[in-house]
Amino acid sequence: MDDHLASATPTVLEYYHDMSKLQSDATLLSSFLGDDGRHALILDSTIFHPQGGGQPSDTGFITDVSSSSFKFIVQDVRSKNGIVYHYGVFEKTAEDLERGVQVLLSVDESRRKLNSRLHSAGHLLDVCMEQVGLRHLEPGKGYHFPDGPYVEYKGTVPQSELQSKQKELEFEANNLISRGGKVSVALYPYEEAAMLCGGALPDYIPKGSTPRIVKLGDFPGCPCGGTHVSNISELENMKVTQMRTKKGLTKVYYNIGC
Repeated sequence: MDDHLASATPTVLEYYHDMSKLQSDATLLSSFLGDDGRHALILDSTIFHPQGGGQPSDTGFITDVSSSSFKFIVQDVRSKNGIVYHYGVFEKTAEDLERGVQVLLSVDESRRKLNSRLHSAGHLLDVCMEQVGLRHLEPGKGYHFPDGPYVEYKGTVPQSELQSKQKELEFEANNLISRGGKVSVALYPYEEAAMLCGGALPDYIPKGSTPRIVKLGDFPGCPCGGTHVSNISELENMKVTQMRTKKGLTKVYYNIGC
């Protein structure tokens, strides 16, 4: 795989700026069989979100411009050193698939929408923590997959309060969903991004960089590379299914309405 990295430039992430875009065109840079036996395509740009940041990858397909020479079913997408790898199988294979071919990308809409809703719901939980008196809990790992999404926080909640706080979180989340609010995502200069995130950014964000910040309504934002809904109301409703504390960490499990 490293051979293909040598001459490749970082993939342009189109979804960074337009998360509603589900079709686009790109230029094929490389097509190869990986060490794990999977076919992979590298493009100059992509609308496919790679797995990462607690969010599953997009799926869909890639074809030539005329849709007559080849069709590549995208089953998984990963990013390494700024290069996005589209893994999958050829439903129809071109005999001369060469670098420089113009291709069309199509993302599965229903999967993208579900992933975006689950990811935004995780960020809504962070907002609700502040509203129910759990400001001391620091957001850590997020798992925004359909099979049991949760957000893990550094810090604990007394066992005697877990049940009541779970109910408060769910009530507050649905209150904010019913009110609605614009969800904005954009790149900002470091200092401005810090101000939008309550005055400081996590240590893993390099000083002098231009972080991508997601904001729900008028609440403080946070750095995020994922896809999101355009309005909080799109979450429809939210269920906080479980809340538990163990070894200095608190996990909050949730789900969203269909």
